[in-house]
Amino acid sequence: MPIEPLSPHPPRTVGREVFSQHWGDLAFVHWPVDPELVAPLLPAGTVPDVLDGQTWVGLVPFTMTQVRILRTPALPWLSSFLETNVRLYAVDGQGRRGVVFRSLEAARLLPVLAARASYHLPYNWARMTASHSGQVRSWETTRRWPGRGARSVMSLQVGEPLVADELANFLTARWGLFSTFYGGRTAWAPVEHEPWPLYDATLLDVADGLVEAAGLPNPTGPAHVMWTPGVSVRIGRPRVLDRA
Repeated sequence: MPIEPLSPHPPRTVGREVFSQHWGDLAFVHWPVDPELVAPLLPAGTVPDVLDGQTWVGLVPFTMTQVRILRTPALPWLSSFLETNVRLYAVDGQGRRGVVFRSLEAARLLPVLAARASYHLPYNWARMTASHSGQVRSWETTRRWPGRGARSVMSLQVGEPLVADELANFLTARWGLFSTFYGGRTAWAPVEHEPWPLYDATLLDVADGLVEAAGLPNPTGPAHVMWTPGVSVRIGRPRVLDRA
């Protein structure tokens, strides 16, 4: 089946969302990785999504706000927290492109427990800080539970607005997420948001242990770096894929 085209606009609507939220002050930091290393880490029924024969691993810190469940009002303290993701990119047998989260660090325990139960996502409770000075953004993350000690420290300088090219769309315009449910079944959930307002960025410093803790080689070499002020996101109900 043909793979859905890369586009900054969602190819489908979510319909009735389960979660809505805002992802703000977000960095996309990516390194190329061999698809053969990625393949064993993906949910059943999906394969690495590649562009020009290459796939990528992303380290993505941001601020989560305005979290709502089934359109209920957002609770001020619980719906605002820092998060850092390690993500891969996959495609399923229906040609749908999506994100595979290898880990998600969040600074609130209750949302960690809720996301683990509802979407079976590998959320971890973490101690996190973020700061900015002028155009410089910095994040620090240390995992608390489950497991302890995996850590990431990163800072970047925001540059000029950029027009998304094919690679930028490949890394950011993801209209679904894959996760592994009980019994090894794979689920897919639709994601919808406006186009990302992207900015070029320069990585000033990174000392990361989250990527390696997620089962991937420690990143080396130049990173592809972008920053965005953020988007508002709607996430639909996860649906278990048919067995192959």
